[in-house]
Amino acid sequence: MRDSFSRRRFLQSTSAAGSLGVLGASWLNQVPAVTAEETKPDPKSVVFTADIEPTVQLLENTQRDKLLEEVAGRIRKGKLNYQQVVTALQLAGIRNVQPRPSVGFKFHAVLVVNSAHLASLASADEDRWLPIFWALDAFKESQAKDVSEGNWTMPAVATGKLPAPHEAREQLTHALEKWDAEQADVAAAILARTASAGDIFELLCRYGARDFRAIGHKIIYVANAFRALQVMGWQHAEPVIRSLAYAILNHQGEDNPANNDYAADRPYKENQKRIKAIRNDWQDGKVDAGATKELLVTLRTSSAADACEAVVQMLNQGVAPQSIWDGMLVGGGELLMRQPGIVGLHTLTTSNAIHYAYQNVQQDETRRLLLLQNAAFLTMFRDAMEKRGKVSDAEVLKLEPADKASVSLDEIFADVSGNRDAAARATLAYAKTEENADEFIRRARLLVFLKGRDSHDYKFSSAVLEDYRHLSPEWRDRFLATSVYNLRGSKANDNELVARTRQAFSA
Repeated sequence: MRDSFSRRRFLQSTSAAGSLGVLGASWLNQVPAVTAEETKPDPKSVVFTADIEPTVQLLENTQRDKLLEEVAGRIRKGKLNYQQVVTALQLAGIRNVQPRPSVGFKFHAVLVVNSAHLASLASADEDRWLPIFWALDAFKESQAKDVSEGNWTMPAVATGKLPAPHEAREQLTHALEKWDAEQADVAAAILARTASAGDIFELLCRYGARDFRAIGHKIIYVANAFRALQVMGWQHAEPVIRSLAYAILNHQGEDNPANNDYAADRPYKENQKRIKAIRNDWQDGKVDAGATKELLVTLRTSSAADACEAVVQMLNQGVAPQSIWDGMLVGGGELLMRQPGIVGLHTLTTSNAIHYAYQNVQQDETRRLLLLQNAAFLTMFRDAMEKRGKVSDAEVLKLEPADKASVSLDEIFADVSGNRDAAARATLAYAKTEENADEFIRRARLLVFLKGRDSHDYKFSSAVLEDYRHLSPEWRDRFLATSVYNLRGSKANDNELVARTRQAFSA
């Protein structure tokens, strides 16, 4: 098993988070004492470990207009640290926000935690708390929305139905195949207690990328949840794994997919057969920019089946998987150019999640499957965009750099607010050196902190600014240029939470 998800790696990650002086006191510090009545668990709902339950309750029970100030006050006094806040934030969302009728909408309060964490790690010291405090406020908004829709709460694990540890993986696999949420829940609980993180990640990646429902949010949740667990610690895994199983099995009111042939499920069924046709040494191919260009054309016009067949053919002809990923990531950026908006941005957040899974799973078969599923999903995103309205004929390879002697970041991000086409051309002209690209990325992150108002601002920016480094060098500039179609511009109004957060820490 790769050490990406070993228990040692989890412990190392949590220790590192607790040792960051700028992020708060040692993780051994406890939150202030609370009354016995306040800590009394609801026997019908899931209860977290004793070290984090009081902090989760703090987030749940504090009014939205007082939460940032309350949390900041405890951080300043050394009674809360970064790791505790991130852990409690993820668990509070899992307990209080239902990932249905879709793994999106109000559930973004959970999906965004890892994105906010990644943004925080990449930020300057003085801005480090801004993404996390934005996410705290987003949780309160989603919590209120969930209350208005019925006040769902994650229940405790059903008793009397738990499988033996050696049977848990087989039972969870069977439940996921049969779309049986009740059986999956108890199996997921036992598996989280007894199996390795890597083994569970491998299994959930396959099923998180199985179907196109919720436009990629299932695999996004799998990737983001496991990345968040690296900060939280594996001791908090059980409710997270249960939540993932529940979210993956959402089929949005349709009849049981196990007994039907829905379009959302078809590529997975077909790709399980296609992966067997890929040559054994498929990862030994050569980087081929020409193949990347061919794939871009394929993704513009072909069906999901034809796109997957094209990928299989390229791999068998000796094209490196890196060139396939270049085509898919840049192809996602091109789709965003063609129709900026909710579907277009998810081409990139979904590809980011699948690429992360691809990098961290162990089994060759799973890696092949994820590669093909991503190709299929991009064509399905394209079709979904066409159903929403006009899709332009813009092509990323036809994007020309701005014809100016020099281009400044001030000019680029001013154009992001009003003329994204101009901003894309200016970005292509500006990002010719690694140093310039680094400056662009820093400015883009800061503007999300200052101007961001939606979970997608954090999800999208964290995904694309990370994936910039995953592309072959010759494709990075064009990919970065497409990002401006969903980044925040400098002329947008500041988010009022910025001033509130800074005031809370200076009080």
